[in-house]
Amino acid sequence: MVTYAATLDVPRHTVEFPARLLAAHRRLMGTPKGPRALGPFRQAVLVPRWFRERGCVHRPARDAGVSQATGYRYLHEGIAVLADQAPDLPEVLNRCQREGMTHVILDGTPIESDRLAGVRENGSDHLSSQKHKAFGGNIQFLSAPDGTPLRVSDVEPGSTPDITTARIHALPALCKAAADGLPTLADKGYIGAGIGIPIPVRRPKGKSEQALHVDTRMFNALPRHVRALGERTAAELKQRRRTLQHVTLSPSRIGDTARAALVLNRIWK
Repeated sequence: MVTYAATLDVPRHTVEFPARLLAAHRRLMGTPKGPRALGPFRQAVLVPRWFRERGCVHRPARDAGVSQATGYRYLHEGIAVLADQAPDLPEVLNRCQREGMTHVILDGTPIESDRLAGVRENGSDHLSSQKHKAFGGNIQFLSAPDGTPLRVSDVEPGSTPDITTARIHALPALCKAAADGLPTLADKGYIGAGIGIPIPVRRPKGKSEQALHVDTRMFNALPRHVRALGERTAAELKQRRRTLQHVTLSPSRIGDTARAALVLNRIWK
């Protein structure tokens, strides 16, 4: 076996922030000094490393000198304290209005994961996304006009359409914000979202885009170009936090994992 030194390619403050959260969490839990295998900083190193490497936790745990079970326990703890720092939707929308944003952008993305058993009443797999041909969960991203990630929703099974997930986790607050002057731009997957959320007009089935009136095509093109910047949100998070490309934890943890990734992305800068 050959050993070698390695460097984690994240800014130091990206590790120091979760380290402080973990230290505060230990004090809150009344954990005495000494019995933990890793201190808060070394435990915090394990968390962003797992987010960067897109893999199981056994290698970070091995390098930290702890068992795989302890590594998973430390990882779940780190994800939880980070996810608790993610802002809720009303807080995000209020801040957007204070900063004078013209709109926000809503988009959904699948987060692939290892499959677990779960069958719906119609016999299809609960976690299977027929659109993306993969198992996992559906989460909703909200971004600023320049594409800055603002908020991540909780997860719904991969078989849940974007519009249904949005109705559960986002649309009530977004419709209220639209009434107050902050509209939300979305794609054709959100048809029926409600007033204040302009949706492109679908072309007639079996017809080309040219079948639409020129005014309608222009109506579709303008929001599409404005929305394009916001749709880079999911790509930015998935590339910086590669574990979001395929989560190896339970699919029920995808929401917390995505919110923790959002917090890490905010403190990265």
